[in-house]
Amino acid sequence: EDVVASLREAGNLVLWGPLEESKRKNPSAEEIVARFAHEINAKAPQRRSVVLTLGATRSAIDDIRHIQNTSSGATGWSIASHLYKHGHDVTCVAGITTAPQPSWLPLVINTPSPEAMLNECKALANDAIEAWIHVAAVLDYVVETPAKGKLASEQGPLTVPLIESPKHIVELKGVCEGAVRIGFKLESGIKQTDLIHRAFAQIQRADMTAVIANRLEDLVRNDKPRGYLVDRQGAHFVLETEQDLCTAVQTLVERESGA
Repeated sequence: EDVVASLREAGNLVLWGPLEESKRKNPSAEEIVARFAHEINAKAPQRRSVVLTLGATRSAIDDIRHIQNTSSGATGWSIASHLYKHGHDVTCVAGITTAPQPSWLPLVINTPSPEAMLNECKALANDAIEAWIHVAAVLDYVVETPAKGKLASEQGPLTVPLIESPKHIVELKGVCEGAVRIGFKLESGIKQTDLIHRAFAQIQRADMTAVIANRLEDLVRNDKPRGYLVDRQGAHFVLETEQDLCTAVQTLVERESGA
């Protein structure tokens, strides 16, 4: 421990692997590469402080049941890891995820509900955050009044009143002035032209830098693009692969002033 402390005090990066059988194992090759890349690239110009939301959110029906939208968190983790490897200071605000979380990400804050996620983002906005990336699948509707305990089963039809949930990108508009703001828009069963129009409307409504739009049915097809990047002028650009998506986000984060 003394040797490690001395090395770190001298400015060296020391990586510990997981503790197994009372011994420290070597980190995985992927983690070594990720951390080494971050250390090198963090010295490059235009490195930003980034907050990225990801994963699904849920709303309680009672103490046992809940409603939840669909998101594995895979795209969010991929973007966060990409930005981290390129030297950016990345904070993740994560909802419910099923995709593996990269172990090298420095700060992941777990927020399973839309309310918790929004509150955490508002708290983080008190710091000098330079870029916001909203990948999370936030519930548009939440349970109006969750029941205490567990609702009894075999009681016939159950009606659960839902109310609109605040739009995070709109709620954060006033506290993110001057920052790069990238949103994600997932639709289903609409034409590509309508998808682009809805993404542009989101940019105008919430003062976003750009929105990445895609259709649910396209995500399982290899012959369809990974998504479309829509900018403030309404122009759109095809993102063929997830790597293209990550690179596009990186370019916006490093290039844009947000204003």
